Amino acid sequence: QVQLVESGGGLVQAGGSLRLSCAASGRTFTSYRMGWFRQAPGKEREFVAAIRWSDGNTYYANSVKGRFTISRDNAENTVYLQMNSLKPEDTAVYYCASGSGGSRRYSASSSYDYWGQGTQVTVSS
Repeated sequence: QVQLVESGGGLVQAGGSLRLSCAASGRTFTSYRMGWFRQAPGKEREFVAAIRWSDGNTYYANSVKGRFTISRDNAENTVYLQMNSLKPEDTAVYYCASGSGGSRRYSASSSYDYWGQGTQVTVSS
């Protein structure tokens, strides 16, 4: 089906920047939108950002608006998450996800069919 591989995670100081990448392969023609989610230790998985392949329309969680930017490269089948002004609260495992559409709930985990393995982002104070 669709395989997703995240990369770019690491350790960074508060106020720093990091760019995550998600490379999609397989039956990518079934993918309608891509999303980024994150999960911190002891917390539930939460929505971060989403983008539509067709027109690049984006959606963001309020907690990251103005700091994070999601983008896509259709030719490379790759989605990026540029993270600026990072805070310790951003520390989490970040997951890339692919959805085939059929739902307007862009922020819901159930709207996505395939998930990457996750990449760790740690922000120190």
